[in-house]
Amino acid sequence: MKNQESAAVSRCSALAHSTRQLALWTGGWLATTALMTFGARHLWAGSEAFSLLSILLNLAVGAGMILAVVRHLRAQDEMERKLFLDAAAVTLGAGLVAGTAWQFYGKLAFVSLEPQISHLIMLMGLTFLLSLVVGHRRLQ
Repeated sequence: MKNQESAAVSRCSALAHSTRQLALWTGGWLATTALMTFGARHLWAGSEAFSLLSILLNLAVGAGMILAVVRHLRAQDEMERKLFLDAAAVTLGAGLVAGTAWQFYGKLAFVSLEPQISHLIMLMGLTFLLSLVVGHRRLQ
């Protein structure tokens, strides 16, 4: 019984660590995305070298975030992994379908709103969170 409790505590500790790491990498990616976007407008306007460096930094931190997601999935148990992957599948589908329609919607003559990638990112983030909440509620 002691070994089972120890294993459960160890798994919870590993999951908490992977969650913190994922949060840090995601926050870093958001920060480098903001730097890439607003730095080019306000900090180094016209400097393509700084813009290229900020893009490369964003890609590197983004790769770290992707690896953190993989490590996080490995730390989860089977049910948590299933909920995560189901939410990711719904998010991928929603992003693909809505993104394609949104791009063509913006090309209509009577539309004054120009489609932005930020709209798609917000949709995907909200879809993922909503899918996780619905998945957890189904388990209760």
